[in-house]
Amino acid sequence: MAGRSSIKFDKSTLTKGQLRKLDSLRRSVGDEIGERAFAAWLAKQPKPVVVEEDHDAVLIVDTLWPLVRDGSLAIPRGGYLLRRGRHRVIVEPARS
Repeated sequence: MAGRSSIKFDKSTLTKGQLRKLDSLRRSVGDEIGERAFAAWLAKQPKPVVVEEDHDAVLIVDTLWPLVRDGSLAIPRGGYLLRRGRHRVIVEPARS
């Protein structure tokens, strides 16, 4: 039987689904062919789109996180909805 393949994948950069596909290919067609097939499949996958960070959301998180951490502010499951009103900010529980 042939030895281990020379193709190496950094498993820490692969998603859970990608790891499952790699393991499945290795089991079904063998290590060497499975890793070559996975490398070809991975090269054809579209690259993830990088989304710009919302500066306003970052400002809100940076302002509220210290209050949440020290216990003076509790945000329940489901969170809150922030809206702009006439010269004010309206905060109400988010509805599902």
